[in-house]
Amino acid sequence: MTKKPRADDQDTEQGASGVRAVDRAIAILQCFTPDQPALSVIEIQKRVGLSRPTLYRLLQTLAQRDLIQAEGDPQRFRLSHGVMKLSHVWLKGLDVVTIARPVVEGLREATGETAALFRVQEDRGICILECESRHVLSISRGVGDSLSLTQGSTGKAMLAFMDPARQAELLSTVKKGGERAQLEEALGFARRHGYATSHGEIFAGAVAVSAPCFDHRGSVVGSVGLYGPSARIDEQKLLEYSKLVREAGRRISVLSGFQDGEPSATRRVRAD
Repeated sequence: MTKKPRADDQDTEQGASGVRAVDRAIAILQCFTPDQPALSVIEIQKRVGLSRPTLYRLLQTLAQRDLIQAEGDPQRFRLSHGVMKLSHVWLKGLDVVTIARPVVEGLREATGETAALFRVQEDRGICILECESRHVLSISRGVGDSLSLTQGSTGKAMLAFMDPARQAELLSTVKKGGERAQLEEALGFARRHGYATSHGEIFAGAVAVSAPCFDHRGSVVGSVGLYGPSARIDEQKLLEYSKLVREAGRRISVLSGFQDGEPSATRRVRAD
């Protein structure tokens, strides 16, 4: 005698099938990249490993929801405007302090020094998050503190990756001479190595290292940094910390929607 499946068994099977369909649909959407924004059915099939009939059904469903669109002959698929709508919703609710806090706190715990997040605001960098060192001897800028982008490691980390025209405009505020040459050299170092340093620029006896943060367009929007007394941070420690701040900057950028790759300002400089 064949046992009939119970209603709750059927619900479980249908639920599992529904989850698989969602997972497959997401896999299709994730096939598209900035380097390959348009794909043929064969190219998508190779990436997701689905049968042709199943793939076409999912593509049709995604197209009905304005998430995928077909074009050309032979036919190719690309993401549609529905994806942008979802992106706008996500960006609208993005709170960089909230998403960056665990990263900045982790930086403080890993080093014992003060870690902070800065945001570009016109020609200045403003501190929007600071996790102060627990050492008795420590350096603190404080949330709300701001400084010219031509000063300190946090400012230079942002200025180095700005649009060339904007960067030139800000550099023009520094008189030509030794100070200007030194700043330009520091910006070149930051672009090559991905981080900036400072020694006693803001506070006497303080050492700092910072890395840039980018938004979903690849534009620099801030920097994340570490600072502490030179009595604790020697050149070897500074080199170690530079790796940590670069990774912290990368993580915050990715959480802000940046696709790992080359920042837009750097691409423009190389194109010119």
